[in-house]
Amino acid sequence: MSSNNFSEGADDAGAVIFSLKSCAVSNEERSFFKDSNPLGFILFARNCENPAQLKALTNDLRETLGRNCPILIDQEGGRVQRLKPPVWRQYPPMKSFGDKAASDMDGALEELRFTILQMAEELSECGVNVNCAPVLDVLTEATHDAIGDRAFSENPEIVARLGLSVCRHFLAAGLTPVIKHLPGHGRGKVDSHKGLPHVLASLEELKSQDFEPLRIVSKSDVGSSVWGMAAHIVYDQIDPDHPASVSPKIINDIIRGEIGFEGFLVSDDLDMEALAAYGNPAARALASIEAGCDAALYCSGELSEMEKIAKTVPNLSAKARKCLQKAAENSNMAA
Repeated sequence: MSSNNFSEGADDAGAVIFSLKSCAVSNEERSFFKDSNPLGFILFARNCENPAQLKALTNDLRETLGRNCPILIDQEGGRVQRLKPPVWRQYPPMKSFGDKAASDMDGALEELRFTILQMAEELSECGVNVNCAPVLDVLTEATHDAIGDRAFSENPEIVARLGLSVCRHFLAAGLTPVIKHLPGHGRGKVDSHKGLPHVLASLEELKSQDFEPLRIVSKSDVGSSVWGMAAHIVYDQIDPDHPASVSPKIINDIIRGEIGFEGFLVSDDLDMEALAAYGNPAARALASIEAGCDAALYCSGELSEMEKIAKTVPNLSAKARKCLQKAAENSNMAA
C-alpha cells in the first residue's frame, strides 16, 4: 500500500485542510488540531525556516493527529515557491519549459524531469507529501499576472504534455500532485485573491482550449492518483451565479463530467476575496463541500476562524475517503 494512503485512520476526519501561524505548532493550535481532527495541513513560507525545522514541524503535525495526514505546500517554481533560497533551490517558472517545448519538446521534458525530481527530493526530505502543482491553466492574452508565467503555455497540447510529466514524476517520487485550477483559470482577468473573475467564453471554446489539459491528465493512467483544486471563478455561460468552487453544476457537470476528473477535489483558499459574497470562511467552507468539493482549504492560519470552520464542516464523506484510498492504490501500482 502506498505511504500516501491518507484514508487510513481518517474515518472521522473533518473535510478541511488547515494552516498554522508560524514555524512551530503552538499549544493552542495543537489542542485545537487534536480536537477538530482536520484531514491535513497546508504550509506557507511563514512556516518554513530550514530543513531540520520543517521536518520537525511536519513530524509534530502528524503526531498531533496520530496518522499519516496530507501536508500540502505550493512549490511550483518561479514566483510561487514556499521553500525559498538561499536555504532551498530557486526553480524556474513553468512557462520557461513551455517556451522551450514549442521548439524542442524532448529537451523541455528532460529539463523539466530534472527540476521536478530536485523539487520532490527537497519536499520529501522535509516531510511534505502533497504539492499543489502543476498549474494546468492555458494562457491567453487576457490571463491575469496572478497566473502569468506559472502556466506552461497558450498551447493546450504543450500544457497537457508537460503537466502530465510533472504529475508522473511527483507520483514516482512519492508525492501527490494537485492539478489546478479546475476547470481552467487562463481566461481570468481578475486576481481571485482580490476579486471575482468572470469568464464569458462559450462552453465550446472552453472545451476546445481550457478544459483540454485537465481532461487529458484526468483521463490518463495517473488521473485518479492526482488531486484537483477548484477555482473561484464564475463561468457565465455555464453557471452565471456561482464560482466553480461553490457551483454544484460546474463540479458535477464539468469537472466530474466533461473533464472526467475522478480524484480528490479541494477548494482554492477560502480566504480569497472572490468568495466575499458567501460569508465568513466557515460559511464558504460549507458551501464548497455542499457543492461537491471533497475538502475545503483554509490558508490564513487564524485560530478563531478555524474554530468556526471546524464547527461547520462535516467529516469526510465516504466518497471522499474512497477517492483517497483509490489514489493511494493506483499510485502504488504505478510506482
